Amino acid sequence: MLLRIDGLLPAAEVARIREVLTTAKFVDGKLTAGEAVRDIKNNLQVTEREEKLDSCRQSIMAALLGQEAFKLHVLPKRLLPPMFNRYDPGMEYGSHVDNAIMGGADPVRADVSLTVFLSEPEEYEGGGLVIHSDRRGKPLKPSAGSAIIYNSSTIHRVEPVTRGSRYAAVSWVQSFVRDEVKREVLAELSDVARWARGVAPGSAEAMRIAKMRANLMRMWAEL
Repeated sequence: MLLRIDGLLPAAEVARIREVLTTAKFVDGKLTAGEAVRDIKNNLQVTEREEKLDSCRQSIMAALLGQEAFKLHVLPKRLLPPMFNRYDPGMEYGSHVDNAIMGGADPVRADVSLTVFLSEPEEYEGGGLVIHSDRRGKPLKPSAGSAIIYNSSTIHRVEPVTRGSRYAAVSWVQSFVRDEVKREVLAELSDVARWARGVAPGSAEAMRIAKMRANLMRMWAEL
């Protein structure tokens, strides 16, 4: 899965979050890095004690949970409050896979990872997010307020920043369905069900597709 949501946050909300970040304390990202990635993680992040960012975290979470595409593709059971990070010139995050368990004192199983971009592409050079499962391997640098969502099992990296600063929020989701192939099947069935309701609303065929998806969800979901 590689899901892109453009315009997740309006420009005014991005500006508000960026304003709050100007007064936040950033620390070395290695402080929260696991042993396997400590040598390749080179960025800055806001400490969890920065309570003034709570409203920013809540705003991002509400925006994600309000997106139909996010709910259908991710099937979120638990969403961690986002962490904010910054990459200055010379900083990068080498190829890695996110930890299976994220969240510290209140952990979740990381099924899905996401990055919400808080800098416009022209504000920095380099710093593209590369998802290795994307066969094109093209660095992703969407506009500020946009989100890139992908399976946590995939190898990914942040390319070196050579100019400016790259601000972003990152988070992880525990899905009701842990298997990524099954999540993809359910998402595709949702698309087909929507098409059937539009083409033949109330038909037996539309009902059968809806029934199929509901029963597969019943079989695969973990409560």
